[in-house]
Amino acid sequence: MSAKSFNVAVAGATGAVGEVMLQILAERRFPVKNLRLLASERSVGRRLKFKGEDVPVELLRKSAFKGIDIALFSAGASRSKEFAPAAWESGAVVVDNSSAFRMEPDIPLVVPEINPQDIAQYRKRGIVANPNCTTIITIMPLKPLHDYGKLKRVVASSYQATSGAGAKAMAELVAQTKAFAKDEKMEVAAFKHQIAFNVIPHIDAFLENGYTKEEMKMTNEGRKIMGLPDLRVTCTTVRVPVLTAHSISVNAQFEKKITREKAQELIAKFPGCQVMDDPATNVYPMPLFCAGKDDCYVGRIREDDSAENALNLWVCGDQLRKGAALNAIQIAEVLAAKYLQPAAV
Repeated sequence: MSAKSFNVAVAGATGAVGEVMLQILAERRFPVKNLRLLASERSVGRRLKFKGEDVPVELLRKSAFKGIDIALFSAGASRSKEFAPAAWESGAVVVDNSSAFRMEPDIPLVVPEINPQDIAQYRKRGIVANPNCTTIITIMPLKPLHDYGKLKRVVASSYQATSGAGAKAMAELVAQTKAFAKDEKMEVAAFKHQIAFNVIPHIDAFLENGYTKEEMKMTNEGRKIMGLPDLRVTCTTVRVPVLTAHSISVNAQFEKKITREKAQELIAKFPGCQVMDDPATNVYPMPLFCAGKDDCYVGRIREDDSAENALNLWVCGDQLRKGAALNAIQIAEVLAAKYLQPAAV
């Protein structure tokens, strides 16, 4: 890491992703000179720990970014649209975790292991967009396979943890499980249906084409990140009764045949991916193992008997870390190392 140090703001610091951002900034020893924590009125005055010190939470407002070099946003799309341009006008580069800017053509959408060169486009509007968590975890192992065999088509089915819907959703899963054990009524609020002992094939709003917004995020964002605008993609996103870490079943077809052994080799060499693939000894990725870890874990790798040059993969990753906070901070690390100079104030 550079000897330079930067003034960093975290917008949405008291949310689930914001708190993980603070953990990862400390873990990775990001060169923070001064840290400013920003949130809504109800969180102002709270204190959060960073490197053993209590840092007060301040009000998220347009004037809050004066003197900031890098602003990490995890405050939701409406807040990003309202405050990210003001941060750029104040001199900060924004790394935005929301869906607000991902598909805008003049804003880069980046997974640093896949398309770090696109970060340079931040100069146009001062924003680098962080992809959807499921998109990131899905395409991590697809990149090395594409570089070898040229990707043609992707079919994905996700098994998404409740933490992807926020702290209240996680609490609802726990509360419903406890109620079930006591033979009490289960309250339903965070989801459209009971989540305990159930799976819900519905994440985000349905669109006219029958897909949900979450499903179309994976399609459109994956194409943009990989630089494959015509890639054929279809997916179904499902909420499952898991607290942390998303899982995705991926079927990928290539122009060139890739054997199971070659796929294992390619994925194992790719930064941020680890192969866990020994079915004979019951070794494969699971959310219980992947929660709290940075890498994406890949297993159940096998050649598809039903389609030419196709593979099946099972991918697991912690969507609060690589799927959100870690990816954003990796973008900030590239900005700090290659593009930015600290503010004078």
